[in-house]
Amino acid sequence: MPARDLVCCIAIGATSLLAAQRAAGQNGGPAANPPLPDIRRLMQEVQDHQRQLDKVRESYTYTSMQTTQDIDANGQVKKTETEEHEDFFVNGHVIERTVKKDGQPLSDHDQQKETERVTKLVEKAEKTPAGQPLEGPSISVSRVLEIMDVRNERRVNFRGRPAIVFDFVGRKDAKTHGLAEDASKKLQGTIWIDEADRQVAHLEVSFIDNFHVVGGLLANIQKGSNFHFDQELVNHPSNEDLAPGARGNGELWLPTGGEGTMQARVLLVKNLRQHFIERDYDYKRFRVETQQAKDAQVPAAKKP
Repeated sequence: MPARDLVCCIAIGATSLLAAQRAAGQNGGPAANPPLPDIRRLMQEVQDHQRQLDKVRESYTYTSMQTTQDIDANGQVKKTETEEHEDFFVNGHVIERTVKKDGQPLSDHDQQKETERVTKLVEKAEKTPAGQPLEGPSISVSRVLEIMDVRNERRVNFRGRPAIVFDFVGRKDAKTHGLAEDASKKLQGTIWIDEADRQVAHLEVSFIDNFHVVGGLLANIQKGSNFHFDQELVNHPSNEDLAPGARGNGELWLPTGGEGTMQARVLLVKNLRQHFIERDYDYKRFRVETQQAKDAQVPAAKKP
């Protein structure tokens, strides 16, 4: 698993329920006016709303543009690579079909290989419970609560809407097992929860210590590597029927992208510095048979 995917996997999964570790007012300070909601109840609502949203997302596909820049020691861009994907959801899992690399459509041969890969991934997603990763390391919510400390609960105005915000940091003294748990101890960050809709609106996470990775890629992810992730209310095209669960005014909470910087020492010899950007857009609805999981279909690729 690429190091940037590891950061995203751990951060998003780890923080969606982190604040359940503490109840509102636990810090002993004066009560806010208006008071913060009960944190345990709030985060349970976030989880419930996310499950509902995952079902609605099954009806949508979108474009994801991913840009990776290799950076030299002076901060100058040495190389830039782009990939364009068509993304869709199956059983709560995001499936990516690559359609372009560096602005060029895939060849017929590569398209066929990509279709075969995606078809197998869809079959796997149908059999993998939502909330569990299709590939790579995973970590349960209960373990996250044992590894992370949550602090500084507060209410802020975020993008013109009230949000409940929490800071979190990995506990260095926590006993961990496996790659995802070990990495969680090295993280700190902040999560913004939209108060009205109980949705994750923004996430920031960074490594506060070097993290040693052993696997297909032997590397040290260096302190300071960071990532942020965004979701927003996306306006649905007015000329299409709304999927069940979408807002009556055509708005739906959907990912809009992320950005980060990773520094690593690969094979203990080569220094790797990368800046990566993802932009998610062009949400559209597609129709698939959903009565049974085996009926799920891969949406057809767009013609360039």
